[in-house]
Amino acid sequence: MPRSGRLRTFIREYKESPRVERLSFIPPFMIIALEIILIIHAILENQVFVFYLTLILVIISTIEIFLVSAEIHEHYIQSNFDKILTIRLDDFVLEKKEKNVKKIVTEFIKKYPEYVTNRNEIYHTTCQILETHAEEKIENEIERRLKPFIKKRKRANVDEIVETFVKKYPKYKRYRGEIYEKTCEIKGTPKNNLLK
Repeated sequence: MPRSGRLRTFIREYKESPRVERLSFIPPFMIIALEIILIIHAILENQVFVFYLTLILVIISTIEIFLVSAEIHEHYIQSNFDKILTIRLDDFVLEKKEKNVKKIVTEFIKKYPEYVTNRNEIYHTTCQILETHAEEKIENEIERRLKPFIKKRKRANVDEIVETFVKKYPKYKRYRGEIYEKTCEIKGTPKNNLLK
């Protein structure tokens, strides 16, 4: 591993960057290698005009490398920011047990004033977190109700259990696929096809 802290940081950022950005970083180096060959050839052949033109291209390629490096760095910073924000917000929502998005955003900004300028990101992330928590709660509810429901109907097949469960609890009608999967899991039956 390189000893330079900046180089280590850049390598980490490069590894975590999207594939397209990583691939866009390769051509400028290939072009610089070709341009250096052209510069050497121009020096050996005493072609001053070709030397200067190629030198300009080397400078442009170097600038392109710096621009792509800056883009990779910006993407890494934004990605890191999003991860940290999501973790902090999730912990905050669990701690406060508040369901009002506006109150959560306001209280979060009071607790973490460094996020004052990121109100929109906080709002959208809070909505996603609350939606995820609601989905998890429903899944846990379904599983909690499904286990005793299946025990009472040991001889029924998976499709019959799903149909009778949905009739008994119509609020879970949207979750037929999850009910089917959980029923297969609890009964130890392989999943053939998901109900829609």
